[in-house]
Formats: sequence, structure tokens, C-alpha cells
Amino acid sequence: MVSPSATGSTGRKILIIKLGALGDVVLAAPQLARLLEAHAADRVTLLTAPDYRELLAGFHGLQLVTFRRKGLFSMLGLLHWLLRQQFDVVYDLQGSLRSRVITLLTQAQVRAGAVPALAYTHAPAGASHNRHAFERFNAVLLAAAVQAAPAVPCLPVNTSAQARVDRWLQQQGLAGGRLALMHAGASEGWPSKRWPEGYFLELAKALEARGLTVIWLGGEMERALNSRLVSHTGWDATAVFRLDELAALGGRASFAVTNDSGPMHLLSNAGLPVYACFGPTDWQRSHALGQSAHVLLNPVPCSPCQLPECPRSRQHACLQGLLPATVLARLEADGRLQA
Repeated sequence: MVSPSATGSTGRKILIIKLGALGDVVLAAPQLARLLEAHAADRVTLLTAPDYRELLAGFHGLQLVTFRRKGLFSMLGLLHWLLRQQFDVVYDLQGSLRSRVITLLTQAQVRAGAVPALAYTHAPAGASHNRHAFERFNAVLLAAAVQAAPAVPCLPVNTSAQARVDRWLQQQGLAGGRLALMHAGASEGWPSKRWPEGYFLELAKALEARGLTVIWLGGEMERALNSRLVSHTGWDATAVFRLDELAALGGRASFAVTNDSGPMHLLSNAGLPVYACFGPTDWQRSHALGQSAHVLLNPVPCSPCQLPECPRSRQHACLQGLLPATVLARLEADGRLQA
């Protein structure tokens, strides 16, 4: 865990809890901005995971404390730190059992959450988790009488991240070209979220035939997948970009095609049209901010099922039935294929 540096603030001590996952961290950016505005005279600390430090570093006035959620020593270190802080107000944007325990242990006078619970002094009556994550985060703010954040992506992209993206594009000879970003992966525990690999490849070839350059995105767990795809077409950017750089890359492309994933949210932060394939998960609860018009669906009776793995009897009908030709036609109708 990394402790925040002293700032000399004379106001109250505010704690925001948002540990993960990646998509939810991006979705919570407008609430972070709103809370920084509401507590401009206070000392505001965000408790998050180490993976998101660089991504969130652009929020001026926000002190970052990172916490590794696994391991006894990490938990003991967090408890020791918490008991020394004496926070006045806590906003729990995570809403998990762990974050509720952390919230309760702060003993802050104001502890706000999205649903009623023992840990909170302020929560909306009758609220549930069956909402879009962005709405849940706003519910935390409203419970503590803070104005709701607008549904507009606002994750700060620093100039160094943008510069590194531009250097890479220049080195690859892609600067100024028409780029289509594609992320064929998804959470390791959610194979049912993945649009078929062959469909991504068919679409990529069709896009390159129309003069676009396809860049395959993903982390180390997508390396083998992207290696297979790039052997046929496109450019391999596996693990090339940090999270903040991936968010910056969105500002240099024409559009993206993804599964329901963290990169879907990151790329949308730049206002890039992100066409996301949804099947097992509910797009109304999970779509990226500002991207509801770009959701790709094949309505079937069993969707959304919220099952990480599709039963063999259903043959992954939701995404198997979403054909590359259908997606290509959608992109063409939206004017994304024009030079």
C-alpha cells in the first residue's frame, strides 16, 4: 500500500473507495470529478487497486492510495492505515462486502453507499444493484446530498500518454491513417462474452479491404489469440499500451469493435464510437457511457443469461447469431467506412 503525501489541506478528510474492476473504474470517473469539485476545500483520497494508479493520476487534487486485495499482510497494512486516518466522510463506490467492512472501520461520521447496509449512515431507500453501474455510483453521491455527475466520460488523459501513443503510431507508419481498433478478448472468467474469433477475423478482413487498418488490442492473456488473428491481417498491439495510453489511443481511431470488456470502456472515454458485442450480459447495465447507440445484439430468448459459460445446448446462440456481415452493414449504415 502506498500512503498519500501531505498536502497542507485544512479541510475535512474524504475517502472514496473504488477498487475495481477496470470498466467500473472508468465509469466512476465522472463521480470522482464531481466529488473533487464538491470537496474542493477538503483533502480527498481514493482507495483503489495498484493497476489503476497511472490511469487515475490525471485527477488533480486526488490523492491515490493503492491496496492489493489479496494477502493477509496487505489487509493488515490497510487496517493499520485506516485506523490512523480519521476520515470525516466516506463514499463507497465499490459496494462489495470488503468495501463495506472498510467503510465501517473508518468510523467516519458520514458513510455513503448505493444500497442500505449496516456500514452506511447515508443510502437511498429501496435501492438495488440491478442498475447500470453509473447510476449506482450517482446514487452514492445523491445519498450524501452531492449533485449527481453527468453521464459523460471524463477520465483525464495526460500528455505523456498521448505522446507515447503518437510515437508508436509513427514508428509503425500508421500516423494519420484510418484506424479500426479491435479487442477480441474478454475477462478470463467470462468466455461466454467473446464474439467468435473467426467472426472478428472476417470483419477485420472486410474493413482492411475498405482501406482501414485494424489494430488488435489486449493484454498478455490475449497474446495467443491476437497472434492467430494478426497472422491473417492487422497490426498486433498486444500489451503495448498501459491503461492510460489505451484511453489515449481511442482519440486516434475512427471506431472500435469490442466485446463487453474493460477496453470497451477505456476506448469510449475519448468519444470514439465503440461497437460492443453483447450477449450473455445485459447491455443496459453494462454499456460504456455515451455508447448505447453502438450496442451490437442478436436478440434470443435466453439472452442476457449472466452465465460465464454458455450451456452447450444453447450453442452460444446470442453471439454466434451476430454475423460479421450484420456488423459490417451496421458500420456502413452509420457512415464509419467512408474515407
